[in-house]
This record gives sequence, structure tokens and C-alpha cells, in this order.
Amino acid sequence: MKKTEPEERNLILGFVQGAVIIAAVLCMIYGIRRGELRPLVNKAIRICMECIGLG
Repeated sequence: MKKTEPEERNLILGFVQGAVIIAAVLCMIYGIRRGELRPLVNKAIRICMECIGLG
């Protein structure tokens, strides 16, 4: 049975979304392994404290 055009498009979009999610997770794992998590969290805390006026 031949798939209709919207079904084919949804299938392609699903693969693209899956590939983007996998790439994002791999980039996060790479950054964590390089030790970039602690500086990132420290910067985020500093920015939040400045925004609410505690810093």
C-alpha cells in the first residue's frame, strides 16, 4: 500500500526530529565530559541572582 503525502512528510519529520534530539543529547554529554557543567551552572546562578537583585 502506498503512503499518502502527509504520512510520508510526517515520517520524514519524525526522523529529522529524532536526529536533532540525538545530536543535542550527544552534544550535552560531550560538554559534561569536558567539565563545562559547573561553570555553566555558576554563570546561570550569577545571572539569576543579578536579575532578582540579590547579587
